[in-house]
Amino acid sequence: MDQRHRLLAQKLWDYHRLQHELSPADVILVLCSHDKAVAIRGAQLFLDNWAPLLIFSGGFGAITRQLWNEPEADQFARIAMDMAVPIESILIENKSSNTGENILFTKTLLAEAQVEPKKFLLVQKPYMERRSYATFRKLWPEKDVIVTSPQVSFDDYLQNYANEELSVEQVVSIMVGDLQRIKVYAERGFQIHQQIPFDVWKAYEGLVQAGYDDHLVEKS
Repeated sequence: MDQRHRLLAQKLWDYHRLQHELSPADVILVLCSHDKAVAIRGAQLFLDNWAPLLIFSGGFGAITRQLWNEPEADQFARIAMDMAVPIESILIENKSSNTGENILFTKTLLAEAQVEPKKFLLVQKPYMERRSYATFRKLWPEKDVIVTSPQVSFDDYLQNYANEELSVEQVVSIMVGDLQRIKVYAERGFQIHQQIPFDVWKAYEGLVQAGYDDHLVEKS
């Protein structure tokens, strides 16, 4: 990336992150994806006693169905067990294919397990914090939720944490697509509304014009 586009992408990164302060919860819900650093973050939160139950939610999404043959949640759970999280403290939901299904299928999973948590720690990629929060608040508004992610800078994430099979340009395109979804999905009723500052939207438009548009959704 050239410096101008990197600065535009940094603005989107900063907006996507919510900077929620951690506090104890009933459940750690990890929304799985191609980014296994999220599994490590979720497992470490459990080991640090932020909640007594760890859930991994994710089957195959738009990206991972092109990369893997094993569901996201199964891989993430194995990472947690390798970090010494006991298997009896883990629940796995491995059929969902998007953020909305992550939430809805987890609701069903917990109902079947007769677990009724009041507060969630939601773990996601840094640039999906805001959209995950907006989706959770729309679909499960009666629950309290705090959102967190791997605690890294934008540059560190691009260099060290993004999936090795995804280029920097692809990661930035995903970030751009997520910014668009914050607007479009709220209009479609999939998420609560989130205010997008003018300078953030201009950064989004600049990146789209520069060709970072591979992960945009069609507007209805």
